[in-house]
Amino acid sequence: MPIKWVLHWQPNAGTTVNSQILTEVSQCVESINGVKEGRWKDTLSFYKPMLRVEQANSLEFPRDFLGISLQEQPNKYYMVIRGQRLIIEAESSIQTIMEKLQSYKTRVALNFEGFQYQLGDFQLRVGKVVTIHSENLRGIVMEMEYLPISSWETSHQIMGEFFDIWQEALGKRSLPGHFVHVEPNFSEYGLSDQYTSQHTAVQYASIMAQMIATAQSSQPMRN
Repeated sequence: MPIKWVLHWQPNAGTTVNSQILTEVSQCVESINGVKEGRWKDTLSFYKPMLRVEQANSLEFPRDFLGISLQEQPNKYYMVIRGQRLIIEAESSIQTIMEKLQSYKTRVALNFEGFQYQLGDFQLRVGKVVTIHSENLRGIVMEMEYLPISSWETSHQIMGEFFDIWQEALGKRSLPGHFVHVEPNFSEYGLSDQYTSQHTAVQYASIMAQMIATAQSSQPMRN
């Protein structure tokens, strides 16, 4: 499948994300001849275990993990346990099974939703991060996909060049922040060079860790 980078918006120090930035980013895609093709949405949930007293100290249970539903694979569900560098691909019905077993409960669920654009051999998806049942903006994400190549290593040069072009175009708008690409070590998760949806899930887990760290660092320190 085509290679994909998942990027997140890093606000400048002392600033926060807002809907105007999202609008400007979308307009920038259109200004470089991106053609809007439709909507997209992925969902990410933070799960925590519902342990009984006798299980509470057991190391067999992950303390928490991320569950990810991708629009590109509607019948699959991806679970990422970052602490153990583990990625699991399951049928989407696993969510119902977990609810019935009452082994884990959702702590918070986020939607990544926005619009998809076609730009030559590239597809760009720009969207907001919001909690389910709320429109409060928590972040901005962007998927950058190159259709002809499925090798992570082979794609590095052309993806990097396109990212530089994109950053230059966006820089002309003088927005208070920039997009960041954090490359996970896929081999730690047992993933090969050939790109799959599991790679996408690991990238989402990585950017969520970055976004949480950014949010925490921007909060004033308490004595």
